[in-house]
Amino acid sequence: MSRGVDAKAEELLTSEPLMAHLATCRDGRPHVAPLWYRYEDGVVELVTTGTKLRNVRENPKVALSVQKDEGGHAQWMVTLLGTATVVEDEAETRAATRRINEKYGVEDDAWEENVLVRIDVGSASWQTYE
Repeated sequence: MSRGVDAKAEELLTSEPLMAHLATCRDGRPHVAPLWYRYEDGVVELVTTGTKLRNVRENPKVALSVQKDEGGHAQWMVTLLGTATVVEDEAETRAATRRINEKYGVEDDAWEENVLVRIDVGSASWQTYE
């Protein structure tokens, strides 16, 4: 268990390759976009470009939501609040891209134009639905 993330939330975040939704702020309004992620020890790695990256550069306070559904019924959800850091290092970005792609079963280094963003998780909440 790491920082503000308890063991159950970590178990859910690392259980399978699911889409996450990253919430950033653009012009004082929320901007939410789906993406792939990798979680380990209180840190989320993602690679991105465009609006999400621009928003993180302007305001590093972010939220990340992951949910598992089966047949349209929620099984569980985890919400993370944290501070994002843009990592301007091509080698680290390539390494993170490989780790994320491996999680999602992609063999090549797709999305080469992306930049690595690490989110230091400050708090987490989770819920299971049974």
